[in-house]
Amino acid sequence: MDVQSTWYLFPLAIVISLIYSASRYELPSKILSRAGRMFLTIMIFMGIVFVVLDTLSFWL
Repeated sequence: MDVQSTWYLFPLAIVISLIYSASRYELPSKILSRAGRMFLTIMIFMGIVFVVLDTLSFWL
């Protein structure tokens, strides 16, 4: 994966977290707080997966 395509991960994670939160909650403040938390969770998970895959590919 090249650097240009990784920039799509940020807006994709934002959109996914906003849509998921908006489908679960009605209050805008609750939607934004849950979306922010979910965005951080997604980014941390993707970072962990990246580090694991990068570490595993080091020995190939």
